[in-house]
Amino acid sequence: MLHPTPILKETPSQTAGPYVHIGMTPNFCDITGVIDTDLGKTMLNGAIEGERIDIVLRLIDGAGVPLSDGVVEIWQADASGNFLGPTTPDSNSAPAFTGWGRQPANETGELRFETIKPGRVPGPDGKLMAPHVALWIVARGINIGLQTRLYFADEVEANTGDFVLNKIMDKRRRETLIARREDGPVPRYVLDIHLQGEKETVFFDM
Repeated sequence: MLHPTPILKETPSQTAGPYVHIGMTPNFCDITGVIDTDLGKTMLNGAIEGERIDIVLRLIDGAGVPLSDGVVEIWQADASGNFLGPTTPDSNSAPAFTGWGRQPANETGELRFETIKPGRVPGPDGKLMAPHVALWIVARGINIGLQTRLYFADEVEANTGDFVLNKIMDKRRRETLIARREDGPVPRYVLDIHLQGEKETVFFDM
């Protein structure tokens, strides 16, 4: 006679703990000899088409305090609205534009990505979405990585018709995804990401 199969309890989720930087960006923590360069540190490896920009993110916790131990990954299309395809053994290991980056927050909760402004890509309805960058955020106190997007303040017309932005019913909350532009030798797009509280950023269940 077969023994009954016991019902196993789900393993509780764990936060990323205080060791996110050590595990994901060891060189940033002065832990050398593990990997030559932290993965995702550089997105630009040569001549590329499109407007070079800096994306500056600031992580802020529910008490309004900068979050210094977070890590953010970004994924985006190139200037023509194309995503980098899967790599193969004979593909270029360092394409001019990778489309993916990873940066750790510093003591002020700030991160900076050197990238290019993305082009528009089709949405689920077949219409072009506004230029945007996908963000994935991990840090202490976060059980599951947070998913959100960054849009550009100088793309007003495109933002107005964006498929995802229009799914956010409260128009005021859409502003939590809009990065402001600061002009300079290289334009900067700055976005404060509030993990909780009155100004909480819109996060997506993905």
